[in-house]
Amino acid sequence: MFSSHARLAFLISAALLAPPAFSASVHHSTPRSHTSTSHRSSRSKKSLRVRGQQAIQPDRVMQIQQALIREHYFTGEADGQWNSATIGAMQKYQADHGWQTKLMPDSRALKSLGLGPDYSTAINAQGSSFSGPPPPGSAPPSQTAGFVAASGVNQ
Repeated sequence: MFSSHARLAFLISAALLAPPAFSASVHHSTPRSHTSTSHRSSRSKKSLRVRGQQAIQPDRVMQIQQALIREHYFTGEADGQWNSATIGAMQKYQADHGWQTKLMPDSRALKSLGLGPDYSTAINAQGSSFSGPPPPGSAPPSQTAGFVAASGVNQ
């Protein structure tokens, strides 16, 4: 009766015209209720977790204040309180050196004040001797002669 091409055309047209039996149904819902909204806001509160250093220890504040007093940026006594006077002095010190002026001290400012990290108690520092570089002009003459010959400069 039907040729194979006609059967194939009939099946394809029937498949295209018939409602899809296995398609995903689209569900149109009413706006979400209040409970759904509160659930969403509780999820966003979790992502607002505060990170980083929140406070400076009083003994460290006292060290910073003493260094700022030494550099003539802070007047008064070093009391270990991170208050507006200390914050203002630190911000002024950082601004004068061209660094950022945020509430927490910048690491460059702390190093500049002589309050950088102390590695004297590090594991690899025990029993080691940290000698400075040799004084200039202490290179052996044979090494110096080799540098002069390699540079092509006659003295």
